[in-house]
Amino acid sequence: MAINPTHLLARQFPRLDHAYSQRDTQLYALGLGLGEDPLDPAQLRYVYEGRDGESLRAMPTMANVMAYPGFWAREPDTGITWQKIVHAEQEIRLNAPLPVSGTVTGATRITGLWDRGHDKGAFLQQTREITDAGTGRPLATVVQLSLLRGDGGFGDGGSDGVPPAPHAMPDGEPDHVCELSTPAQLALIYRLSGDLNPLHADPAVAAAAGFARPILHGMALMGVAAHAVLRAVIDYDDSRFAGMRVRFTGPVWPGDTLRTQMWVRGAEVSLRVTAVERNVVVLNHARVDLR
Repeated sequence: MAINPTHLLARQFPRLDHAYSQRDTQLYALGLGLGEDPLDPAQLRYVYEGRDGESLRAMPTMANVMAYPGFWAREPDTGITWQKIVHAEQEIRLNAPLPVSGTVTGATRITGLWDRGHDKGAFLQQTREITDAGTGRPLATVVQLSLLRGDGGFGDGGSDGVPPAPHAMPDGEPDHVCELSTPAQLALIYRLSGDLNPLHADPAVAAAAGFARPILHGMALMGVAAHAVLRAVIDYDDSRFAGMRVRFTGPVWPGDTLRTQMWVRGAEVSLRVTAVERNVVVLNHARVDLR
């Protein structure tokens, strides 16, 4: 079944309520490697509620797992060749620091579909608006760009214009470099925040997909890069973290050391992440926007 671009762009998604607790917030941060140094008070603030029970902070990238609509592209009515989807980019925009617990509502819609030709697939963009379920206060916007490798060549019916261009990286040496290790079991922890794709846990599934071992979630990689910016640039003041956009360029093995290079230009931090032991760039054309 080929995709019908008009049908896909008009696809309706049910509004999704998502209740979460401080425990979920802590588990999410542990899935990014926070708390690796249990004596570091800056890291502890994301994994420990404090003696007063009110000191916990939410990692900004937790917006990625809030009110997530699931792997809807696998549903038959989409016509998408879901086995050939590649997650190309992810972006979050934050209105304010995320609450450490509560109930949020997610409203997802398709906001772009661009044909790249029969042999090159198509880009699909989905946007999720996250609001406080009780007050309706906007909390965050999450934008995901996927490459549909098996679904190009549909011609007319897609979106006008072109998909978003990659973030342009600055020239010169980086202003900051931060290396963070990833524990070998990191993907097994991160998946407990909602992404249960067996590619990240089952060696047989990973081998069938052409990988030597289960790989780390792209969203976990994004979170590790955000941690590097918090640590190296803004001294863990997450209230200054206004948004982030990344382009995925290579797989990460849990256990890799991730080196984040950062170029600071005013309120914009450009970044590139390399898996040190394999000398592979795994995240590029990325930026964090500061307040």
